[in-house]
Amino acid sequence: MATKTAGPSALSRWIQHRANASTAKRIRRKGGRSMGMDLLILHTVGKRSGEPRETPLTWFGDDDSWLIIASGGGERDPDWYVNLMASPEQATAEWHGQEPVAVTPRVLDGAERERAWRRIVEQQPRIAKYQRKHSRQYPVVRLTRR
Repeated sequence: MATKTAGPSALSRWIQHRANASTAKRIRRKGGRSMGMDLLILHTVGKRSGEPRETPLTWFGDDDSWLIIASGGGERDPDWYVNLMASPEQATAEWHGQEPVAVTPRVLDGAERERAWRRIVEQQPRIAKYQRKHSRQYPVVRLTRR
C-alpha cells in the first residue's frame, strides 16, 4: 500500500494564508517588487474548500505572457499550483494598480520548458539554487491573457 505524503498542518496553512494576505496588500499599496523580483497576485479557487485564494508570486515575462514557477511546497507541489490546475478556468492575475485579468495557465514541458527555465535562472540564479534542494522538478507555468 502506498503512503500519502503528509501536507502542511492547519497552523502552517493559516500562517501561509496570513502571509499571502499581507504581501498581497503590500503589492496593492506599494507596488509589485520584492528582493529584485516582480510580483503578481494569482487568484485561484481552493480545490477542496471552493474558497477564493490569493497567492503572491514572482513572475517573468512581458505584456503578452507571464511565467511563474511552482516552487515551494517542499517535495509536494504547492497548494496554489494544485488549485490552479484543478480549476484553470477560474484563474486571474493581478498587478499593482490594475484590476485582475483572466488568464489561461499552461504547464510547459520539454524544450519549451528548458528555454523558459534558462531565461528565468539567468534573471534570478537563486531559483536554480532552490531547485537543486528538491528532487521534484518545479513546474513552469505560462499564463496568457484569456
